[in-house]
Amino acid sequence: MAGSVTWENVRQLAGFRATKGCAISLYLNLDPSVSPTAGDAATRVNSLVDEGAKSTGANRGDQTHDQRQGLREDFERIRHFFSEDFDRDGAHGFALFCAGLDNVWEVLPLGESVPDGIKVGSELYLAPLVPLVGRGDGALVAVVSREQGRFYRLQGGRLEEVADLFEEQPRRHDQGGRSQARFQRRVDELAKDHLKSVADELEQQLRRLRFPPVVVVCAEEMRTEFGEQLAADARSAVAGWTTAEAHASPADLLELALPVLEERRQNHESDVIERWREEAGRNGRAASGWEETLEAASDGRIECLLFQEGVEHSACQCPACGRVSLRGGQCPLDGTEMEEREEGLDLAVHQVLSHGGQPLAFRHRPDLEPVGGIGAILRY
Repeated sequence: MAGSVTWENVRQLAGFRATKGCAISLYLNLDPSVSPTAGDAATRVNSLVDEGAKSTGANRGDQTHDQRQGLREDFERIRHFFSEDFDRDGAHGFALFCAGLDNVWEVLPLGESVPDGIKVGSELYLAPLVPLVGRGDGALVAVVSREQGRFYRLQGGRLEEVADLFEEQPRRHDQGGRSQARFQRRVDELAKDHLKSVADELEQQLRRLRFPPVVVVCAEEMRTEFGEQLAADARSAVAGWTTAEAHASPADLLELALPVLEERRQNHESDVIERWREEAGRNGRAASGWEETLEAASDGRIECLLFQEGVEHSACQCPACGRVSLRGGQCPLDGTEMEEREEGLDLAVHQVLSHGGQPLAFRHRPDLEPVGGIGAILRY
């Protein structure tokens, strides 16, 4: 089953640097229109592995015999995995990271497609993962009523149930008089207690999962009552509200939740772009274009890296300290000759993640086109 890509995943991968050998990063597009059969995927894997084996990163002149042998074994292990052990199980994309001499083997089935690609270097190639973070996977859907409290998590394009707090409530009766009034007050108190339990469970789920967005499914007349039971941090995680039929299936709930999550994402993108425009317009805390952004990334000044999905530019990196720059020459920090790299975006992503910043990919917005498709909001 396809899994969700979280910032925790990406930051953990970004922290790896091969010290004994080389790191291989392979991405495979499994969209049914591109890879309808296992044979189609296998053919493209073999082509990618051949490409990786011929790449500059795999054929550096300073490699030892053990490193060259380790790379050959890693490529063979990848071929064997895809021919014998690979199961797409609904995944639309796949990422594999391998560095045998450094004991790294990580496979990530993805809920969305990614372009085919393979890179060999000292660090893992992570730029294709960034657009997948925050696209819905990992979100919670909470179905709330006077009796129900069902919780689902969006994983690989499907809702998986994670908790169920069903509490059958007593029904109204029609005896009339004070007896009925007392009974109704008791019914209302029990329902309120149930909603408080559901709110508490939602808070626990959010804390456990580090506060992903949540879509609440409930009757309109219950929104205020349930909202009042939520703690402030849980309320801030609510992406939106919607309603559903009483016996809606997980597939029905997903169909209702996805537009809510997409609207929240688009609103967030609009807010970030507007903030960047304002800062750039007054020469404030913003970088525009590759040169300014790479310099700010190396200095650890980027709060949020902004780029259009698919954008790329060559850049240079110091092999000693890792500093990146648009231009080559000697590193201004240690005088080491900088090396040219094709993956300028990935270099920026690594720098931003290592300094605690966050990259944000824009899929359908042209706002960054005038500045080469990249910019940043700065800490200072």
